Amino acid sequence: MHMTDRGLLALARHEGIVPGPYRDSTGTWTFGIGHTAAAGPPDPAEMPRGMPEDLDAAIREAFRLFREDIGSYEADVRRAVTVPLAPCEFDALVSFHYNTGGIARAALTRHLNAGNRVAAADAFLNWRKPASIFPRREAERYLFRDGRYPTGTIPVWGVDAQGRVDFSRPIRRLTEDEALALARGPLPTPTVLEPAPNPPTGWLVRLAAFFSTLIRRV
Repeated sequence: MHMTDRGLLALARHEGIVPGPYRDSTGTWTFGIGHTAAAGPPDPAEMPRGMPEDLDAAIREAFRLFREDIGSYEADVRRAVTVPLAPCEFDALVSFHYNTGGIARAALTRHLNAGNRVAAADAFLNWRKPASIFPRREAERYLFRDGRYPTGTIPVWGVDAQGRVDFSRPIRRLTEDEALALARGPLPTPTVLEPAPNPPTGWLVRLAAFFSTLIRRV
């Protein structure tokens, strides 16, 4: 099971896109769409600070890392949850785990595996520190419980050389189509088959027959 397209967009909206290293609400160095050193290289703490010269390239790199990172979080959710899930439930759980890393130890997982989806939905709100994360927990609960996906553009935020994000105004907004194309990645290059050589015709056929006759006579 994998995240739906709408789930990927919801997660990108929650995280936002920051095209340079920044400190998240816990002080952890982060890059792009929530990428930290815990997910693997590169380590955002070792990346060049401040805004990149090539913003488009930085956004593409953010989505490339997002595509690499998301698979391991999906796998963690599949391992931790032992009951069948609706697509919106899976999307909400991956979003939760991507932010907290807590799917294996969360009470919501225990409630869910025990068959109590109501308690599982309410337990999303147990993870609400720092206070700024509470709206995201509510949105994940609504997605899990009601299948309610957020809509709208995906913001790209500016960042300074100290890793402080300027949330006063996005420097760019990606449409859903733009973000989804980046989240899915480039399409594979189609294989170009070389045309088969044309069979010999006309005088070539007659010449081949002539030499074949000579060889048999020798």
